Amino acid sequence: MSKSSFHVAVTDFTFGDLAIEQSVVEAAGGTIVSGQCKSEKEVAKMAAGADAVIVQFAPCRQEAIGALKKAKVIVRYGIGVDNVDLAFARSKKIPVCNVPDYCWNEVADHTLAMILGLTRGVVANAEVCRQGFWKLGVGLADMRCLADMQVGVVGFGRIGRGVATRLNSFGCTVKVYDPLAPETVIRKAGFSSCSLPALLKSSDLVTLHCPSLESTRGMVDRKAFLAMKEGALLVNTSRGDLVVTEDLIEALKSGCLAGAALDVTHPEPPPADSPLRCLPNVILHSHVASASAAAVRRLRETASRLAVDGALGRTLVNVVNLGN
Repeated sequence: MSKSSFHVAVTDFTFGDLAIEQSVVEAAGGTIVSGQCKSEKEVAKMAAGADAVIVQFAPCRQEAIGALKKAKVIVRYGIGVDNVDLAFARSKKIPVCNVPDYCWNEVADHTLAMILGLTRGVVANAEVCRQGFWKLGVGLADMRCLADMQVGVVGFGRIGRGVATRLNSFGCTVKVYDPLAPETVIRKAGFSSCSLPALLKSSDLVTLHCPSLESTRGMVDRKAFLAMKEGALLVNTSRGDLVVTEDLIEALKSGCLAGAALDVTHPEPPPADSPLRCLPNVILHSHVASASAAAVRRLRETASRLAVDGALGRTLVNVVNLGN
């Protein structure tokens, strides 16, 4: 492909500008077109003639992918690819790439912060002082010590492993559930694996680190909450649709679940009148666990390089829709 002959479409972005992307693409001889697409129809219209597509949150499913005339790669800004129809892209022979390692330390750190927020009453204790009092902001029973707890880590990828390793320093017992991680890998990392039912039944706190897949969506539902220890805690910094929101709210209100710390919800953001926004036993964040200046720069540079590699026919890494 000759110089200045390829085009990269950025369907949507939450950054102030695309200076980083432009520097990478233009250095390779390409140009960028961009928009803030909210629908598949908008994606189809603006990306139809692109040689590579970078997508953040815009839906990229059959209508959008079917309109791509010459795209050689679709790149997702981030780890999860649940807004891209991987199977349909594969049927069109378009590889889909993600950026799996740009923020795993940030998310692992944030998970630990949320765990400590729940177990040590960090938010409630700060708020009671802000209101002019000098006392515990939660009941004494809600001030827990990690060394006395079992934490169940669901998912043992980079982030799940990072969380488990951090928790080791606090002296708690860590159990891992991940049907895709060989038991030998989990054991070599210093942890023991168990089934999901056994993990739910025995854990004082459960933290989720799974992708959103057909097999994982809704995996934490009313049945799962009833199987958990009474008064257990839940942390979710992965994907909101792993948890059935109505069942979560019911468990939080009934006391079946003592508290939850959520960086992600389903839907996202939660409606203005959602109890998740006001329940006193919920710590709610706006999907910010991955945030740091360094991580965002890594994300944008890597996504741009993947787009360039795809457009120029180079070997791609991080392809997530391989297979039949």
